[in-house]
Amino acid sequence: MIRIGVVDTTFARADMGGEAVSTLRALGTGFRVLRRTVPGIKDLPVACKKLIEEEDCRLVMALGMPGAKPIDKTCAHEATQGLIQAQLMTNTHILEVFVHEDEAEDARTLHDLLLARTRDHCQNAYDMLFRPDALTARAGSGVRQGYTSVGSALAPAARSDMGTGPLHGTKASTGSPSSGTSGVKH
Repeated sequence: MIRIGVVDTTFARADMGGEAVSTLRALGTGFRVLRRTVPGIKDLPVACKKLIEEEDCRLVMALGMPGAKPIDKTCAHEATQGLIQAQLMTNTHILEVFVHEDEAEDARTLHDLLLARTRDHCQNAYDMLFRPDALTARAGSGVRQGYTSVGSALAPAARSDMGTGPLHGTKASTGSPSSGTSGVKH
């Protein structure tokens, strides 16, 4: 059975790992989700690598929330470098799902963004493993995870049906380009 790894942190201000597990399970069957939790983002690379090498995960999601201070930005950069290195060492995708604490102006918006971006990346993970053509269909469409999609640079009129706010809401998104609720922010 295909295994998908989910690694989250205790530092995040929402249960990103729990959200990922429930969202992945709602997307389909034919896979098993393995979850691990580590203290902070710099602990993510080795936990992801262990899930790949010791638990045979075909894809891992690395979920974390870097703080807003300059040192947190440096730590996020270092964690990203470690995740990239782990991907290259294992030839396995690790989807980095980071929400920086200063991306939101208040705690409620931050909470909603943490969960929305997690759900949107769950759709990406599922599509990467089971429906790669769905990702190809969204290529160049200005999709954003956790935020309203912006549409293609050549089709600004397409933005009219893509939502209105910086966050597209707290409900689980479908990941479809027409829903306007899915895409990459970072």
